[in-house]
Amino acid sequence: MAIVELKVPSPGESITEVVIARWVKNTGDVVEKDDVLAEIDSDKATLTLNAEEAGKIEVLAAEGDTVKVGQVVVKIDTSVKPEAKAEAPKEEKKADDKKETPKKEAAATSSAGDKKDEKPSEKSTYATGTPSVAAGKMMEENNIKSSQVKGSGKDGRITKQDVLAALSNGLPNAQEVLSNSWKGGRDKDRTKMTSLRKTVAKRLVSVKNETAMLTTFNEVDMSAIYAIRAKYKDKFKEVYGSNIGFMSFFTKAVTEALYHFPAVNGMIDGDEIVYNKYCDIGIAVSAPKGLMVPVLRNAELMSLAQIEAGIKDLAVKARDGKLTIADMEGGTFTITNGGVFGSMMSTPIINPPQSAILGMHNVVERPMAVNGQVVIRPMMYIALSYDHRIIDGRESVGFLVKVKEMLENPTRMLFGGKNAEEVLLGL
Repeated sequence: MAIVELKVPSPGESITEVVIARWVKNTGDVVEKDDVLAEIDSDKATLTLNAEEAGKIEVLAAEGDTVKVGQVVVKIDTSVKPEAKAEAPKEEKKADDKKETPKKEAAATSSAGDKKDEKPSEKSTYATGTPSVAAGKMMEENNIKSSQVKGSGKDGRITKQDVLAALSNGLPNAQEVLSNSWKGGRDKDRTKMTSLRKTVAKRLVSVKNETAMLTTFNEVDMSAIYAIRAKYKDKFKEVYGSNIGFMSFFTKAVTEALYHFPAVNGMIDGDEIVYNKYCDIGIAVSAPKGLMVPVLRNAELMSLAQIEAGIKDLAVKARDGKLTIADMEGGTFTITNGGVFGSMMSTPIINPPQSAILGMHNVVERPMAVNGQVVIRPMMYIALSYDHRIIDGRESVGFLVKVKEMLENPTRMLFGGKNAEEVLLGL
């Protein structure tokens, strides 16, 4: 009997312990090579433990256990092999079958046609609470849920008469509203914090305690961005296969503004200030297991289409829990978009060791004074939180104004933050 021992892999430097988040396979299961056996939570990311050989497994740690990197957590008995998957029997083709095919197809077509014209027979069964066509239309018009109507039809099906009866009784009532939210109990749930959540908590507290963090605000008229998206969205999708969002414009504007204000792209290292000559932009995304900040490398060299594709790829990996340590290391500046959740204004917290973070918010139509006239414009508040130890007020305000200028006049992004006339005049 050959036994293979699987050890906890190292998620990265300085990490010595991880937590067994979930066992995908259990003791006694027979697995194939490369099958996922468990999910492991570290301080920075979620990893998977895969079978190195096929065989029967023995689990040596429980879910929620904290284990050391290099510790044996699974044994595989390679003498037990997985059952071979049965192959689907091949259909023998006979000359007689070919002759009968037209007749069978005709019969099938006739049968399908008959069934299409048939009304549901009394023998038909439906899931409890399924409305009839007429009832469903009426429920949709009156914003009524299936849970609010008691079906009197066969197998609990909701009829038109059931909906009328429910409407006459008044919907929704207080009890039904309560049943969809609070239950009125006094119970509590306790859940152990994941390694990732504990690390995020420690880092955020340390930022507040160890940096001189300050936030400055501005507002952006999004009319120009809206106009570009409306004019070119169909062609952009046809050429690149994806929609064009706000984040790509903001990322491009940020990379250009960072060129003019390098301290915003810098960081403190001991007694020195490091000025980064490239823009690795962290994009804060909300993942199932918490806040993640994957990094878009050398964003200053990317086109809008490349930025859009890069952000989409990182967002999918975050959603599927496939981000690696390498995906999240080494950012020089971060952008976070609370606007997708409806935030009007916030003070984002710096992602250390970076020195600044830009917060985007929701777009709201507001009356604005333009050339002496009151007009309605789509406006967004933007916020820059920065470390005052390295970034002065002049630089922080200037950076935010530069971002605003380029978003309100997107052609500036092509000319290093200047408009076409300034470039033409050599100013």
